[in-house]
Amino acid sequence: TAIIGLGGVGLSALLAAVAAGARRIVAIDLSDEKLALARQLGATHLVNPAHVKSDADLYDAAGGRVDFGFDMAGGVAAFGTAYKLTQRGGMTITSALPNPKAGFSLPLAQMVGEEREIRGSYLGSGVPAVDIGQYIDLYKNGRLPVDKLFGETFALEEINKGFDHLASGSGLRDAILF
Repeated sequence: TAIIGLGGVGLSALLAAVAAGARRIVAIDLSDEKLALARQLGATHLVNPAHVKSDADLYDAAGGRVDFGFDMAGGVAAFGTAYKLTQRGGMTITSALPNPKAGFSLPLAQMVGEEREIRGSYLGSGVPAVDIGQYIDLYKNGRLPVDKLFGETFALEEINKGFDHLASGSGLRDAILF
């Protein structure tokens, strides 16, 4: 499993991959700080795209191609990385919301020849009435430590500071207290 983009959604996907028993979890992000957190949360391979010069470097850093490539960043480049890393018979999933005008040139012959799937996942494609109880059970049993994703708190009067923190990309799941 490869997860591109380690914001709150990407790190949540990483926790879900760990809970599901994924043996190899490749975390990909431009932030070394978020990569270090991903290692603590269970990632087995860390990749900073700024240090990758070729597809061969990417495959080497990731330990090869993966069954599931998740784009959680929302850019065309992130989706392209997820697609490149997905192996024959695998699935590339995006849960990010890119610019509505953004497009991706899909190598159709490769997709068909390698029997790959591409899937969009809006809001995790979950069913809250069913899933939330399962998430709570996983959390209580220590298998879904979402509390490790909690970041800073801001008073309501500091809301602009909170938004600046979010925009900087350094925050996790911050909270506004009021």
